[in-house]
Amino acid sequence: MTSEQILIGVGLLVTLAVGGQVLATWLRIPAIIVLLPLGFAAGAITDDIHPDRILGPAFSPLVSLAVAVILYDAGLGLDLRQLRGDTRRTVHRLVWVGALLTAPIGAFAAAPLLGVSGAAAAMLGVILVVSGPTVVGPLLNFVRPGERLQRILLWEGSLIDAVGGIAGALVFHALISDQRHGLGTGSLQFLASVGVGLLGGAVGAALLWWLLVRMRLGEILGTTTQLAAVIGVAAACDAIRDDTGLIAAIVMGVAVATLPAFELAIRRPFFEALVSLVVAVLFVSISSTVTWAALRPVLLPGLGLVAVLVLVARPLVAWLSTLGTDLSHGERAFLGWMAPRGIVAASTAATFSGELATAGVDGAVKILPATFLVIVATVTLYGLTAAPVARRLGVVRAARSRPLLVGGEPWVVELGRALRSAGLDTLMWAGRTAQRERITAAGLELAQGELMECASGEGAERESVTAVYLLTADDDFNALLSALLQDGEGRSVHRLTPAEPLEHGAVAAPGAGLLFGAGLTGEVLADRFREGARIEARPATAGIPPGHDLLFTVEPDGRLVPAPGPSRSSGAGPVLHVLLGPAGAGARPHRGQTPEAVG
Repeated sequence: MTSEQILIGVGLLVTLAVGGQVLATWLRIPAIIVLLPLGFAAGAITDDIHPDRILGPAFSPLVSLAVAVILYDAGLGLDLRQLRGDTRRTVHRLVWVGALLTAPIGAFAAAPLLGVSGAAAAMLGVILVVSGPTVVGPLLNFVRPGERLQRILLWEGSLIDAVGGIAGALVFHALISDQRHGLGTGSLQFLASVGVGLLGGAVGAALLWWLLVRMRLGEILGTTTQLAAVIGVAAACDAIRDDTGLIAAIVMGVAVATLPAFELAIRRPFFEALVSLVVAVLFVSISSTVTWAALRPVLLPGLGLVAVLVLVARPLVAWLSTLGTDLSHGERAFLGWMAPRGIVAASTAATFSGELATAGVDGAVKILPATFLVIVATVTLYGLTAAPVARRLGVVRAARSRPLLVGGEPWVVELGRALRSAGLDTLMWAGRTAQRERITAAGLELAQGELMECASGEGAERESVTAVYLLTADDDFNALLSALLQDGEGRSVHRLTPAEPLEHGAVAAPGAGLLFGAGLTGEVLADRFREGARIEARPATAGIPPGHDLLFTVEPDGRLVPAPGPSRSSGAGPVLHVLLGPAGAGARPHRGQTPEAVG
């Protein structure tokens, strides 16, 4: 290719990738539903977009490293402290039972349906084991299942990608070398690969600890350091044993997310933007290599394979994996109806199918188009049906406000208790140890990690935060965070009215979102609470007693309206007022709250 063709191809790839995401956002559908047909159409129109022509032999290694970066980012959202009891047991079973059952079921179904050899069917069965957080995550954010279900599916999607990638590499090399290893030899090879990946992940985590915690690199250099460390470690592991870099990347991400030493050292906004672009480019580039001539022979048989995977393999795996657990029937059924295939399946098929075809494996040319069809069909099917199925099974989170209260002053903790008594699932965050202990002693849920992680982006989506209330005693801090969080994610941000106008504050914060009116500043609220005022929720029918101030209105549907915002109640149920009582009311501390916290 000429340099002009390469420039056109790269520019077209990136433009289509981002344009597809924008279109999907506008249509309110998962981006993959747009990206795969977009890449397929572009590849049919022009050869300039084909990645194997642009990058040549470098395409497959670059795909592997890109997937490692994606899985590292997924690992940053996986905190081992949240994986306990039956949740942990279910995740382990879904990964291992899923791999051991899905691969043979897929292979036995693919051989007669697609008319391929046993070798090609075995390769395809292993490829279709994987799921992936880049597909599961957006679907779950749209469906909003219960927190435990969401955590199980995200963990499964991240871990099974690495297991499937390594199993795919082992099967590929066995087919290429025409070796028929016994079960013992294959198991030893698999364990050796896992060992290399775990060792690489441990080395990478130690390297990140030294760079981010000990050297205290800034946000920009710290983020690029993470990228370099992940790519360097993954490349080294892959050079030793194929696809072990995927395990190393996940281990590094989980270590960074779990170990307390990293809590104040990690910044994710750049990674979120990078991963979003990488995923989109991979989907468009890989789907551009699939031609209609290759897709047409596998269209109807491929749909039959999808039916086997969706109606037989996944329900069986979910049933076996949840036996003896405390998951409800609805949760178990929903696990059986959520297994979309994603970028790792596409990248593995693109990497191995061509070499198997060159080696003369009968039917290998059908692996990539069949995988493409399974990805499109499963994502479309689950994307269109997951929400109504979740509602029918009763596993959707209640559509109520989930406020994030930022601050640990005694009156803020009291407010959190009042909102919880009004039926709201309240989340709190504070930076100081004493404040965090106060929140925990009050029995309120405390967000882990840094504030930006749980108040914005994927962290806020994962925690289902609907609004952020900045209630610290530092007006400059509240103003700064308000400006940073006003990014149009559909999540309202509110802050206390400053004690004095911030004409020369830390940042020119937006004036909208000020709470409670001019008279109720953070200082006034703290003083009144210290003098005995109580915060409590009461039925709105009783009105607002003299000496009380309205802080929030809780609508019948669970929507939280901060004062002085207008209430738009439909009258379909009781409305609650969250009120601040008069000073000197002689409030007694709530159970679990010390007198010092009140006074």
